[in-house]
Amino acid sequence: MNALMPLGMVSEFPSENQTIETSAGVPEESKDYFVERDGMKFAGTHLLVDLWGAKNLADPAHIDAALREAAIVAGATILHSHFHHFSPNGGVSGVVVLAESHISIHTWPERDFAAVDLFMCGACDPNDSLPVLQAAFSPTRMDVDEQRRGRVW
Repeated sequence: MNALMPLGMVSEFPSENQTIETSAGVPEESKDYFVERDGMKFAGTHLLVDLWGAKNLADPAHIDAALREAAIVAGATILHSHFHHFSPNGGVSGVVVLAESHISIHTWPERDFAAVDLFMCGACDPNDSLPVLQAAFSPTRMDVDEQRRGRVW
């Protein structure tokens, strides 16, 4: 693990933004970030998004900016991001790590295809990210599959 820290792939310490203190400086009681919707309680919503006929799939900076914007409009807290460009004009794989989970992407520019995962817990809504993906990558087709993760029966 320590070898990955200089590469920006692993945080040295847990994020400080996860500790909420009261006005008296005392840590707030732990909250339950599970979601209740349609009579079901679950950890969060996981969207599996396939972008077909997409553009801008070989530019890590563009992809990073797009996924960060997607996180922000969904109400998520960005902790860090990391992207790998396989070659000039090659695909990109990467992740934006969120306090509420993650957004990841794997692109195949030679096929005009990208696979995106948006997994968010708590009050965040990954569906709000879909217009950002549409604007950033201009797909001719966008297939979306929704899963509710961590369902409590």
